[in-house]
Amino acid sequence: MSLATATRSEATKLLTTAGWWILALVLVVYVGTTAAGMGFLFAASASGNLGGGATAPEVPSDGLAPLLYSLGGSVGYVFPLLIGTLMVTSEFRHQTLTPTFLGTPRRGTALWAKVVVGALIGGLFGLLAVIAAVGPAAALLAGFGLDTELGAGDAWALMGRTLIAMALWALVGVGVGALVRNQVVAIVVVLAFTQFIEPLLRLAGSFVDGLDEATRFLPGAASDALIGASIFNVMGGQGSAPLEWWGGGLVLLVYAFVLLLVGHIASWTRDVT
Repeated sequence: MSLATATRSEATKLLTTAGWWILALVLVVYVGTTAAGMGFLFAASASGNLGGGATAPEVPSDGLAPLLYSLGGSVGYVFPLLIGTLMVTSEFRHQTLTPTFLGTPRRGTALWAKVVVGALIGGLFGLLAVIAAVGPAAALLAGFGLDTELGAGDAWALMGRTLIAMALWALVGVGVGALVRNQVVAIVVVLAFTQFIEPLLRLAGSFVDGLDEATRFLPGAASDALIGASIFNVMGGQGSAPLEWWGGGLVLLVYAFVLLLVGHIASWTRDVT
């Protein structure tokens, strides 16, 4: 079976199940509500309309729009990561990998097909995340009389890089799924690392001398660097200057490549039971 045929087969398997659109819906709701809440807090604070003596982390008004628009990637990246992981581990869990390999005897081709579909679905998730973040954020900025920066090329470049980052996260997920065959274990590993381990390491990097140089190369930090802005930096999670956007993209690509390579060698070529 050719790569094109295998890719169509993988796309059909993914799109005929409910998992992808449920995750997409949760992504839109999660990113949209986060952008609305953060947008109101920061826009009201920057415009001097945050009453009751409340305060928000200080953000220059001219850098507020990119910060809010980046929320789709900085808080929503776990969703393409999960869908990429589920694309592979679901095959092991539901024992559909045997007919997959019977239809595509070359296992490398089967994995490449998942990579292609993963990148496409990751890009779609990225588009949904950008819309969910930019929509309420731009509306709130305009409502408080602040510049939405939608006429600036830098804002659109940030949105484009968000799509790239989300596609790369889906590839990382495919690599994780190929390496960790058990679906429950893979999901626990993904959530534990993205929601607890890395945020704690990045927070520690802002206080421990020298550690911040290493935490810049963590996958979440690399993704934020690729996008070009992150709420995490404002909240005190970045001690040193982030990588250049292209450096962040390269680091995230390396993570995906290494996980896919190790997963293929250590797990993908093993016997299927």
